[in-house]
Amino acid sequence: MSSDKPRVSIGLPVLNGEEYLEEALDSILAQTYSDFELIISDDASTDHTQRICRAYAVKDRRIRYYRNERTLGASKNFNRVFELSSGEYFKWAAHDDVLAPEFLRRCVSVLARDSSIVLCYSKIGRIDEYGALVGTYDYKMRLDSQKPHERFGNLLGLYFPLYAIFGVIRASALKMTLLIQNYIESDKNLLAEISLIGRIYEIPEYLFFRRAHPKAFSNMHYTRYQERWDWWAKAGKIRPIDRSTFIRCFPEYFKSVRRVPLKWTERQLCYAQISRWFIREGWTWMGSDLYAIYKFLLCRSNLGRKLASAADRVLRRLIILTIKKKNGVA
Repeated sequence: MSSDKPRVSIGLPVLNGEEYLEEALDSILAQTYSDFELIISDDASTDHTQRICRAYAVKDRRIRYYRNERTLGASKNFNRVFELSSGEYFKWAAHDDVLAPEFLRRCVSVLARDSSIVLCYSKIGRIDEYGALVGTYDYKMRLDSQKPHERFGNLLGLYFPLYAIFGVIRASALKMTLLIQNYIESDKNLLAEISLIGRIYEIPEYLFFRRAHPKAFSNMHYTRYQERWDWWAKAGKIRPIDRSTFIRCFPEYFKSVRRVPLKWTERQLCYAQISRWFIREGWTWMGSDLYAIYKFLLCRSNLGRKLASAADRVLRRLIILTIKKKNGVA
């Protein structure tokens, strides 16, 4: 690492990550590109995370370890590692994912070569809890288009994986955004806003490996909404609106288009993309969110919980009948 500021800052927010943390740290420290700092923000872990991080910080001076006195929640902790960074480029890292040794070098090379690219990532492999490659995440999107509305349109919605957010990003571009906000799925809004600022480039090789395991957020925190909310926001009691992904995300797309400096024609084309997405799939998410809020309010009494349970059974039955009808099953 140079004596001045590092060119790349890697921010690793972690909460109780002892099981896979060492493998993630080893893959970062094994990068062939060495001009980086690694900032770890421990969100008041109660396992051996602190011991592991302190041991690694002693061994490598590029590591800066911070520990929160109380748990902030994932959104604030992700933002904290960026706020503590100093590099020209920034990358978020997860405690359970693994990088190929060439990941940083390849991403930095792309960004240094083309100033129109603001985020660079690679194709993504899927590994299991033991580190074995079990699949890939492949999705085709025009994120490197020269036209902002085309990039933006590809990132609207709630269905696509957003692992590109773990690529290498120009810090100057991230500073133009509101970062990750305190509502679930706000990282999708962030990625969409980044696409308005500049192009996103995918290296056509599998250099980033996302770990799928029983304790992953997608597995452990989606069964009970309170657990999911506590992990993300640590904001205490859930309000009815907090149960709505669509109602929180949808207005932010418009705000992003207004915030980013765009030509008038591009701005209108972005609004048109939002409208098309709403007609195509957004209205179904809005209906789902309104139903979730209705259930949330209804379940405050024993009778309400029984009515909500009965409504769920009817809804599931209608969905099954609709699928059977569509597939020509009697």
